[in-house]
Amino acid sequence: MVGSSASTPTRPPSSGPGPASLASEDRLVLRRANFRDLGRVAPEAGFTAVEGCLFDLGLSSDQLADRSRGFGIRTGGPLDLRFDPSRGAPAAELLANLGQRELRTLFRRYGEEPFADRIARAIVEARRTAPIERAEELAALVEAAVPAPVRGRRRIHPATRVFQALRIAVNDELEALREGLVAAVDLLRPGGRLVVLSYHSLEDRIVKRFIAAERRGCTCPSEAPVCVCGRRPRLRPLTRRPLRPGSVEVLTNPRARSARLRAAERLAA
Repeated sequence: MVGSSASTPTRPPSSGPGPASLASEDRLVLRRANFRDLGRVAPEAGFTAVEGCLFDLGLSSDQLADRSRGFGIRTGGPLDLRFDPSRGAPAAELLANLGQRELRTLFRRYGEEPFADRIARAIVEARRTAPIERAEELAALVEAAVPAPVRGRRRIHPATRVFQALRIAVNDELEALREGLVAAVDLLRPGGRLVVLSYHSLEDRIVKRFIAAERRGCTCPSEAPVCVCGRRPRLRPLTRRPLRPGSVEVLTNPRARSARLRAAERLAA
C-alpha cells in the first residue's frame, strides 16, 4: 500500500492475539517517501514482487487542519503547501517570483482555473505593496478578483483551484505520480492489482492514460507495418470507467465526493 509522503518511518505495536490486522507488526511498514521513490523504498523494505499497490492521492484531514503549512483555505496559516517541508520551496516563493504570464499558465495547467488571468494580475498588483505569505491573504485576494458564483449552484471556495495548482507545483505531484505508477507496475507480480484513488481530473487523466498505454503495450506509430518496439501489454483494466462514491457515502463523508477509483491487473511479463 502506498501511503502519504508525510508518513513517519515506524512500526506500530502488535495488536496481540487473534486475526491479523493492518496494524499488526508483521503487516505494516511505514516509510517517509514520495510516490516517485516507490521503486527504491519498496525493495529496501522487503517488497519485491507484490500482490497489490494502492495509491491514495488525497490530502489527509490532518494536513488540511495543519495551520503551519496552509493547506486549508479557511484554516489559514503560512502559505507553504509542501508535503515535506524539508524539500523544495514554499508556495509563497512561487507567488513572489513568478511573472504574471507564468502564474496564469500555472493556474490554468494545474488548477484548470477559468479566471487565471484575472487572478494572476491581482497577485502581481497586490505583491507590489506587500508579499503574499499567508493562506488567508491569498484566499481573500482570489475571492475579490473573480466574479460571484451563480446563485443556486453548489459553492466551493473561489480559491480552491488556485490552491490546488500551487500545491501541485510545489510538490511536483503529477510527475511524481507518473513515476510512481511505472514503479508500481514493475513491482507487481502477474495477477497483482494496481488501484488508484484520485481526487481531480488531472490525476485521473494521468491514471487513465497510463493504464490505457500499458494495456496497449506497443508504442510504434500506427502506420508501422509491424511492431519494432517489442513492448508487450502489462495491464488489464478492471474498471471500464472510474468508480465513484454513492450518495450515502458522500453524506457520511463529504470529502469523498470527488473521489475516483481505477484499477488494473498485472499481466504476465
